[in-house]
Amino acid sequence: MPKPLILSVDDDPTVLKVIERDLRNRYGQDYQIVSINSGPAALEHLKGVRQKSQHVALFLVDQRMPQ
Repeated sequence: MPKPLILSVDDDPTVLKVIERDLRNRYGQDYQIVSINSGPAALEHLKGVRQKSQHVALFLVDQRMPQ
């Protein structure tokens, strides 16, 4: 069974990289960490997650992003 997913979404690449690093260091052993740089790309990724019947444990999303 695949690990539950933690999905972080932010349009700022520097912020996204730092968040991904911290999440991997703290939760990488128990969760799959995925970072995506836009809302539309995140929604597209979630279609695949749904098809695989994978579970999302957490959405960590920037509050102010384009689109």
